[in-house]
Amino acid sequence: MKEEFPQTAASFPDASAPDVAAGGIDARGGGAEGLLPLEPWEGPAILLVDLDAFFASVEQLDHPAWRGKPVIVGGDADKHGVVSTASYEARRFGVHSAMPASMARRLCPDGIWTHGHFDRYREMSNAIMDILRSETPHVQQVSIDEAFCDVSPTPVNREHPAAVARRIQQRVKELGVTCSIGVGTSKTVAKIASDMDKPQGLTVVYPGRERGFLAPLPVRVMSGIGAAAEQKLKGRGIETLGDIADAGEAALVRLFGKNGHVMYVRANGGDDAPVVTDDPVKSVSNETTFAVDLTERDEVEAAIATMAAKVGRRLRRKGLAGRTLGLKVRYDDRTVRSVQRRLDHPSDDELAYTPLLYRMMDEVWRPGTPVRLIGVSMTGFAAEEGVQESLFDLGDVAPNDNDVEPVIKDEGKRRGLIEATDLVKNRFGEDAVRFGRELRADENTTGSASKNPADYK
Repeated sequence: MKEEFPQTAASFPDASAPDVAAGGIDARGGGAEGLLPLEPWEGPAILLVDLDAFFASVEQLDHPAWRGKPVIVGGDADKHGVVSTASYEARRFGVHSAMPASMARRLCPDGIWTHGHFDRYREMSNAIMDILRSETPHVQQVSIDEAFCDVSPTPVNREHPAAVARRIQQRVKELGVTCSIGVGTSKTVAKIASDMDKPQGLTVVYPGRERGFLAPLPVRVMSGIGAAAEQKLKGRGIETLGDIADAGEAALVRLFGKNGHVMYVRANGGDDAPVVTDDPVKSVSNETTFAVDLTERDEVEAAIATMAAKVGRRLRRKGLAGRTLGLKVRYDDRTVRSVQRRLDHPSDDELAYTPLLYRMMDEVWRPGTPVRLIGVSMTGFAAEEGVQESLFDLGDVAPNDNDVEPVIKDEGKRRGLIEATDLVKNRFGEDAVRFGRELRADENTTGSASKNPADYK
């Protein structure tokens, strides 16, 4: 624990030490003797809770012999696999998320490799989100391992936000994993602060100190600034978030349009986006990359059926039925094609819309052309909605020719089969019952574990 706070932020890196107090009370409810008091907090308070190396941490929790060793969760190095998560021990070798598995294997040849275990990650993530929701009703989960929480003091509850953050860290730690938390007056500041001190760090940026905290940081740390925007900014001598703030809103808007306004507001510590607890679902999708490119019709149809089944399952879990069906295809040369079709009636029934996906595939693919990735999506959940823009931002909407036979023509039998398989999966897990085509498609995946929250809900 640092004896003096930095001018702009306070960091509390060790969640096991009782070093945070609010009003003389330890953040975990203990005594305050010898504890460093927190400065008063007025105004909004946002936490970003980021689970540390989440997939790898769960694997180390479940495999005690792996603790303290380099663990890599990801796909196979010889099957186009990528790293999903690397433990901190593996990161010392230069391994990081989204790195090709082949490169990670060269950097860390003695690493312990494992594929993702979705059901286990979902179970742990849900338990942690329950902790967050017990602390505040204002929780916005943004990924399987991240969530924003609004813990702004109120006339009824004056507990210091840093005390809430410390208690969350302790409660998460009791589950067997750790988290790093950023505390600030906006989502932008909280997100950046959460990355300052990992793992198991707590960084607090007090009201009024946002500009000083952000100013020296490179522009790329801000959400929404990618490689192209970074180069455009640097070409005009704008290297830091302080430079963005100094550039002025008008100049940024001229460069980036409405995104320039967002950059300016965020660089000054603000944020136009509140913590949204009931973010409406706009799309449900699933895609997968294949270890060996698909070239045969039966292989492609098996993959489509597998993706369609996962989308249907998620639709039913969310109580949704969509009107716009989408198909995305990526070829071995990395080019992408996509197509959409408006359904006659809202659907959550993959046995009804899978044959339509087969027909849609004919519009974007010829047998023999190597296929690297296939994705299926469903949008258009509001009754009044027309065809929406593609989830994949590509392709055209196909003519409304939906005259295809469902996999099972009788709707009653079809729904009965779907309901029965859902019941078995709800009780025994997603892999408890699958059609033969799904098993065949799974044998040709890269083994990479997705961080798409939809994979875990």
